[in-house]
Amino acid sequence: MKNKEFILPDLKEAKRRNKDAVTVERSLFKIPEGARLMGTNKKYFIRTYGCQANVRDSETIAGILETMKYSEAKNEEEADLIIFNTCAIRKNAEDKVIGEIGNLKKLKRINPDLMFILCGCMSQEEDVVKTIIEKHHHVDVIFGTHNIFKLPEFLYEAYLSKERVIEVLSNQGEVIENLPVKRFGQHKAWVNIMFGCDKFCTYCIVPYTRGKERSRLLDDIVDEVKQLKNDGFKEITLLGQNVNAYGKDLHNDSSFALLLEMVAKTGIDRIRFTTSHPWDFTEEMVDVIAKYSNIMPYIHLPVQSGNTEILKLMGRRYSREDYLKLFDMIKEKVKGCVITTDIIVGFPNETREQFEDTLSLVDYCKFGGAYTFVYSPRVGTPAALMEDNVSKEEKDARLQELNDHISKWAKDGNNHFQDKILKVLVDGTSKKSDETYAGYSEENKLVNFKANQDLKAGEIVLVRINEVRSWSLNGEFLERVK
Repeated sequence: MKNKEFILPDLKEAKRRNKDAVTVERSLFKIPEGARLMGTNKKYFIRTYGCQANVRDSETIAGILETMKYSEAKNEEEADLIIFNTCAIRKNAEDKVIGEIGNLKKLKRINPDLMFILCGCMSQEEDVVKTIIEKHHHVDVIFGTHNIFKLPEFLYEAYLSKERVIEVLSNQGEVIENLPVKRFGQHKAWVNIMFGCDKFCTYCIVPYTRGKERSRLLDDIVDEVKQLKNDGFKEITLLGQNVNAYGKDLHNDSSFALLLEMVAKTGIDRIRFTTSHPWDFTEEMVDVIAKYSNIMPYIHLPVQSGNTEILKLMGRRYSREDYLKLFDMIKEKVKGCVITTDIIVGFPNETREQFEDTLSLVDYCKFGGAYTFVYSPRVGTPAALMEDNVSKEEKDARLQELNDHISKWAKDGNNHFQDKILKVLVDGTSKKSDETYAGYSEENKLVNFKANQDLKAGEIVLVRINEVRSWSLNGEFLERVK
């Protein structure tokens, strides 16, 4: 088979958006006849980087490979096929992946038949793919976020041609419904509700790597949740780059508030969602969350900065005052709700006064936790072209100062749970001790606890909290929830 021309990423093309309705495809995924048993007596290993959306993509990749008769390897050394499913959010993480790709050359020397694949968001970046082509010849296949369904075709072509296969689409994407899946958990599941992002925050590469906002049909999502419930799953997390924008592209009455309500009515024990953009967070959504006990009182609500001018430069579409108004409404209506956030420090030319606005917002909101980062320029985004006069030393100092505030309020918030009885979904025994169980409360608090009987992952139990820490709670088992 003659190897086809490479299809390379194009960030300019990836930025395009149209108003066309999204196509829902139900028959795109097919396995070439000659590839159906391709994985017999072969093993695959997937290394996943980044967000929950990448984890869910890896579940699809694993499902495809096992349909082709591959089995899972415990590590890279025993694998016949290695896949890196990558993230493009931060440059330092990207550099680490490139280094790890280089380290795998030795495995190729030991096993010349080893096949190596790069996919995910890094594959959608022009400079990354150029680097791989020029410097890492042991990478056999590169594909992006839009054509996972073609993995069997790519593998088959690379195997027959003995040539590299590179196909990275920079289109707006569609919704594909007939993909297999191998769930990595047995009691918690990720459920995609939409893909892509149209917000184009000036620092963010995701709209370029994931395509335009496109929603799955409500009935398809609800049917998936019902099936998960029937299969014994206790908790689902609704996934999207911006879940609050769900339904806007469907040109009907669908909305995230309606979807939340329909999913809650399935009766599945626990519902979570991520990630929310404050711009699209409506009062109707808040009311639905407050109404249903199986929608968990935990919301991740990225603010990014506490200064309105910086928020404007970031392209966030809300002000400090808008965010605080939303925060107060959630706290008032959803009793006991824990809110966490994302914050970037050192955005180009952020002044000390602007940073202090972020500190004061943190002190007001008293977040239950936060993912905090020093700004990382991403090639192709508007912010990467902005001049920046803030030194690395100053940015690192600000990050430490911010983290001190976050830690203080996280511990203060956890003090509220001292001597309280929480419902905990058991994940299994603790990583540190087989004699201690671990799980998460409805408020998404990690709870470690002792029990006088054997418990199984997936059980919901009552735990009395007897020790509070900054990032976890300790307690004692009381009884199973019936």
